[in-house]
Amino acid sequence: MKYISTRGKAPALNFEEVLLAGMASDGGLYVPETLPQYDAAEIASWAGLPYNELAYRIIQPFVADTIDGVELKAIVDDTYAQFRHDAVAPLVQIGHNEWVLELFHGPTLAFKDFALQLLGRLFDHVLERRQQHVVIMGATSGDTGSAAIEGCRRCKHVDIFILHPHERVSEVQRRQMTTVAGDNIHNIAVKGNFDDCQALVKQSFADQSFLPGGLQLVAVNSINWARIMAQIVYYFYSALSLGAPHRPVSFSVPTGNFGDIYAGWLAKNMGLPIEQLIIGTNANDILHRFMCRNQYEKHELMHSLSPSMDIMISSNFERALFDLYQRDGLAVAELMERFNRETVSVPDAVFERARAVFDSHAVDDASTIATIEQVFEATEYLLDPHSAIAVEAARQCRRNSATPMVALATAHPAKFPDAVMRAGQSEAPHLPHYMNDLYQRDERYTVLEQDLAVVQGFIADNISSTT
Repeated sequence: MKYISTRGKAPALNFEEVLLAGMASDGGLYVPETLPQYDAAEIASWAGLPYNELAYRIIQPFVADTIDGVELKAIVDDTYAQFRHDAVAPLVQIGHNEWVLELFHGPTLAFKDFALQLLGRLFDHVLERRQQHVVIMGATSGDTGSAAIEGCRRCKHVDIFILHPHERVSEVQRRQMTTVAGDNIHNIAVKGNFDDCQALVKQSFADQSFLPGGLQLVAVNSINWARIMAQIVYYFYSALSLGAPHRPVSFSVPTGNFGDIYAGWLAKNMGLPIEQLIIGTNANDILHRFMCRNQYEKHELMHSLSPSMDIMISSNFERALFDLYQRDGLAVAELMERFNRETVSVPDAVFERARAVFDSHAVDDASTIATIEQVFEATEYLLDPHSAIAVEAARQCRRNSATPMVALATAHPAKFPDAVMRAGQSEAPHLPHYMNDLYQRDERYTVLEQDLAVVQGFIADNISSTT
C-alpha cells in the first residue's frame, strides 16, 4: 500500500516512510492511496473477536509492505495487553440505545493510548531494524503528551520533546507528562496556547536544519497516519458488539483536532455501516460553524472545562476535505492556502457530501456541567467533560432513536476534577490505584517563550544520543 499527500505534490511513500515522515513535503498530510474494503459477510465473521485479534486484521493491510504478519501480531498483542480492562474498549449503556465507549483504560487514562502505545512499538521495531536515531517532537492540548511519553519512553532510538501550553492543561495531565523520568524525555511548557505549540511543531517539521548530525523529526501528533490507523479499530469493535453489520450504528465524538472522528469516517468508507457521525465541539467551534454555515474561519481561542479540545485549527480536517473534494489535492492545497489568510467556503457539492454524513453541535461549559450532573443523577455514571460533550451532542443531533448511538468517552473523569466537582460531586474522582502517588512524584519541565528559535535551540542542546 502506498500513501499520498492531501495536497497532491509530494511523492508517494510506503508505510515505514510515512511512519517516520509525519507531514508530507508539500505541507499536506499522508493518507492511503486506497482503503481496504470489507463486505458485510467478512465484517460479520469478526464478531466476538478479542480486541487485539480484530486490531491485527484491520491494521495489517495498511502495513503489509513493511512489517510481516508475525512481527505485527506480536506488536499488536503487546500493545493491548497493557490495557487494564479485558475488553480493552468496553461499552456501557446509559440510556435507551445510548452507549458510552470507554476509551480510557490504557496507561494514561485517555483514548490516545490506543494509538500511541502502538506507535511507540512501531517506532522501536522500525528504528531498530534501520539502526536509526530520531527526535520525536509533538504538541499537546493535554492527553497526547502523556500518552506519547508513556508509549515511547522505552524506545532506544528516540529523544522526546513534547510542547504543552503553560498553565493551560489540567494538573493531572501535566503531572502525567512531567513525572516520567528519563534522560531522553523533555517537557516544554510554552507561554501560549495549543495552536501556538502546534504551529511551532509544524514550522520545525518544515525546516529541520536546526537538528545536529543529520537527525530527523518524527511526529506523534495525529498528523502521523499510524495514529489514525489504530483508532479505526474501536469503531469496528464497538459496532460489532451492537449488531453490525446487520444493523447500522451511529457515533458522537468529542472533537478537537479531528483525528478521532476522521478514523470513524474511514471505518465507514471501509464498509462499516455507520449511519451518523456527530462532531461535538466546545466553545472552540470552528467545525460546528463550518457544518452549519459552510464557513471555515479562525476565531480567538477560548479556554474551557474541556481543555483537550481547546483547539482552533483542526489539522486532520484536511484529510476529510481531501476525500470530500474527491481526492483533488491541488484544490485542497489552494483552499488551505486561502484559509491561512481569510474565511473560506467549499463548493456546494463538497458541502453536501459533508452534511450527508456529519452533524455537529457546540456544547458550552454550562451545558457540559449540566450533562455530567444529569447523567450521574440518572445512572450514577460519571463522565469527564469531553465525554459529556459527546453525550450532549448525540442527544441534540440524533436522527434515529432506533439506531444505537455510541458516545466516545475519551478520558477518565479523574483527569478533570475541577469540572466534575462543579457538576455537583462532593469529592474529586479518584485516580486508579496505580496512580495514587501521582501528586507526590517529582516533576521536570522547562518553561519557554513562544519563540521558534528558543524552542529549537533547546531541542538541539538537549538531544541525549545519536547512536
